Amino acid sequence: MSAGGEELLLLPEPRRVERLGGWVDVGPSPRLKTAIGPTRSASAESYELRVQDQGPGHVLLAAQGPSEAGLRHARATFAQLVKRFGRRLPTLLIEDEPSFAVRGVMLDVSRDRVPTMEQMYETVEVLAGLKFNQLQLYTEHTFAYAGHEEAWGGWSPMTGAEIRRLDAFAAERGVALVANQNCFGHLASWLKLPKYAHLAETHGDWMFDVWPRSGAFSLCPTDPASLEFVEGLLDELLPNFSTKLVNVGADETYDVGWGRSKEELARRGLDGAAGRVALYLEFLGKLSVAATVRGYRPMFWADIALSHPEAVGGIAPELIALAWNYEPGAKWGEWCRVLREAELGREVWVCPGTSSWRSIFGRTTERRGNIIEAAEQGAAAGARGYLLCDWGDTGHHQQWPVALHAMAHGAQAAWNAGAAERFDARASSLHALGDASLEAGPWLDAIGNADEAVRAVAMPLSRPGQAGRIMNQSALFIDMHKGPGDGVEVGGLPLWEGARANVAAARAALPRVGGVIGDELGHTVAMAEFAARRAVARRVPGGVSATEKAELLEQVAALTREHRRLWKIRARLGGLDHSCGFYEQIAAKIG
Repeated sequence: MSAGGEELLLLPEPRRVERLGGWVDVGPSPRLKTAIGPTRSASAESYELRVQDQGPGHVLLAAQGPSEAGLRHARATFAQLVKRFGRRLPTLLIEDEPSFAVRGVMLDVSRDRVPTMEQMYETVEVLAGLKFNQLQLYTEHTFAYAGHEEAWGGWSPMTGAEIRRLDAFAAERGVALVANQNCFGHLASWLKLPKYAHLAETHGDWMFDVWPRSGAFSLCPTDPASLEFVEGLLDELLPNFSTKLVNVGADETYDVGWGRSKEELARRGLDGAAGRVALYLEFLGKLSVAATVRGYRPMFWADIALSHPEAVGGIAPELIALAWNYEPGAKWGEWCRVLREAELGREVWVCPGTSSWRSIFGRTTERRGNIIEAAEQGAAAGARGYLLCDWGDTGHHQQWPVALHAMAHGAQAAWNAGAAERFDARASSLHALGDASLEAGPWLDAIGNADEAVRAVAMPLSRPGQAGRIMNQSALFIDMHKGPGDGVEVGGLPLWEGARANVAAARAALPRVGGVIGDELGHTVAMAEFAARRAVARRVPGGVSATEKAELLEQVAALTREHRRLWKIRARLGGLDHSCGFYEQIAAKIG
């Protein structure tokens, strides 16, 4: 039995466990006997697993489930028991089933980091071991579409052949690879190019929520060429996926109705938000048809629709609605009811986030609340799917263990919504991060709250003039990108000094984890040290001194070098220079 006592530390925590008392020696290479058979659950992914002493020299290691998927989950649980305890296992009976039929992870491969194939395969293996059954790769411009080299050139995109290999690899492990191509908004990487500029809604000024923006972002929904463009992408992309689903995106299209389509609104006698939503739903319907006629069921991000609940009834019934939010306090139950009631029986998924992006080290409090609430409310409201999102905004600087630890929590919540709050970071250490000391997960939870007290009052760093908790980023991260004197009044020096002290404590407690994971944890705390030091220095009387500026510049240079080294281990080269450009911007603003 490994160090740490008799706790099972299974991930996800099973729904029902009966400890039968005692332990059995299963030998150095134990084998689980599995058979298709009924369980007490109606779920096709349920299973029953038994480890039982049947007398001298006889040990029963057996599992049954109504499908191969159930047996696969039983084998995953058994492998975790062996990993935890070795050849001496506790006798027990496990009866298990998932809370959500679909349990997925969405990885952002369009903001600089496109994983290597080796990293993709490793990720699938880990996700399968945590009982996820779906993976989406969020794509804007990082698929190698024929004839569109201008858009993806230099970004190290995925090719069709690579997608097909990954699809087959994932399917063998019970993970469905699902196509994900944003087909409406978030297409600036295309639309800023001369070849595609004519498709844009606008190249002028508009408001992205509360932030002024300028330039292309969304396709013009009233231009027939926009749909033709999307259909061409789908014709090439979709045949590479065996799972007949596609995420067409369509989120955050705030520019629609402010550019070329404004004339059409006037012609129809429509104005204001209701008119813009009508245009949005009309184009969304066309996207739905484009996917359906190609044999794929579409899904879409439901934020625009939910901003006008009265319009939800106009959504094509075949569309799966993805309700997303990345903060605690989201109205998951209400959103599910609105989306399901508008079209009786509509399939709805809840989509929380890892809280890893724009954070350096994650945001533990926000992650926990977001993931737990999505599971509890989503399951109660009849959501069929749980899709955990990991984004890469502002250079995709978060290291893989930060995101992976959050995925471990998401695995617990998606499989066993009732146990979402009981997530044990030690189990993540062992089964996600590969840390037998069980220290890495708790350490990530601790450093993920290093600036929590500042986050509680740091909203003005993101939204000037507004008070309260900052959203979608950590305080140290956004402060690291501020110029001299910008936002120094936010929080007060004692709070920032407290954050720096917490980071120093994290450095002192850094787990001794070997390999790449250990290096990535080390880089995480080094980046946090730089951000905390600079945050304090620019708030003391006199600001950043010449001596401190020189030392901070040396730190940025070292961080950039290590960022480049670690990047090449898991990701392709295409977005590396762009990612490092954010370090250059930070260096230019030090003081």
